[in-house]
Amino acid sequence: MDAVDLKILGCLKENARANATEIGARISLSTSAVIERIRKMETSGLIRQYTILLDPELENGRVAFIYVRLDHPKYYEGFVNAVNAHSAIAECYYIAGDFDFILKVVTVSGVSLETVLNDIKSIHGVSLTRTNVVLSNNKREVCILPAES
Repeated sequence: MDAVDLKILGCLKENARANATEIGARISLSTSAVIERIRKMETSGLIRQYTILLDPELENGRVAFIYVRLDHPKYYEGFVNAVNAHSAIAECYYIAGDFDFILKVVTVSGVSLETVLNDIKSIHGVSLTRTNVVLSNNKREVCILPAES
């Protein structure tokens, strides 16, 4: 990945529906060169998908971060499989520190959040959870890492 790829990613970050001609005009690159670079980034796995970001607050959604500690590392795989199968868990991070995972949960109400929390506590190997409910989101941005020198 180089500086030109970063410019292309920046354009796609702003508008994933931008076509190669628009991107090329913005960064002074031919349409065919933009298409080829995007294709290489897709093939390499750098670009994995094009998607939408829904704002849960617009639908009266409730967002929470749930910290999870496992009894033992042997429960890692089963826990991750259970999390991946749960539709209300939007993101799962394996972390260092006092807890093993941070889960981002998106639900429609406090009652449904309680259900999700109970689902998580029921996963074999979970020994402790801590939940933080989001009151507001002051910044939401997809970050693009700088090119390596």
